[in-house]
Amino acid sequence: MSKNIYQIKITLLGFKPKIWRRLLIPSDLLLSDFHKIIQSSMGWTNSHLHHFIKDKIFYTERIAGDDIWNMMNNVDYKKIRISDLLKTEKEKIIYEYDFGDSWEHEILLEKILPYDGKKKYPVCIAGRMQCPPEDCGGVWGYADLLEILENPDHEEYENYMEWFEDGIDPEYFNKDEINRLLR
Repeated sequence: MSKNIYQIKITLLGFKPKIWRRLLIPSDLLLSDFHKIIQSSMGWTNSHLHHFIKDKIFYTERIAGDDIWNMMNNVDYKKIRISDLLKTEKEKIIYEYDFGDSWEHEILLEKILPYDGKKKYPVCIAGRMQCPPEDCGGVWGYADLLEILENPDHEEYENYMEWFEDGIDPEYFNKDEINRLLR
């Protein structure tokens, strides 16, 4: 059982208005489990590679047969906990998802709280904005996509409407939905 709870703010970097989530997680959570929590809370589909970055060291899952591993500054995160990387309030790490689109997230340890045995963790307590769709070209591609969907006269509008039949509501955020996914 974890003795502390981390209040974490996850912010997708490079896009305005800010897309973010505030979570309560056990401090002894493995990075591999934290990755799954980030995926669920942000709305990603876990379809791409990822890593955590702190002090120019890359914490990631070791892939069998990866010949580049030893040439990189990689650490297998299998036994590493979030508390190994974030020890004090206001400390930050980066989580990068999908190395092609390069979705970079700042992970900020906002508060260290006492464990409350009456609560279930992880839990999303706040957030803003919907996560971009997968494979849309990173923050720049997402900005272009939203601009095109707002302009029915744009030459690519019909193609994008086929991809997103119901459109996209970038303002959408539903904490209850996220918490159902986290359970």
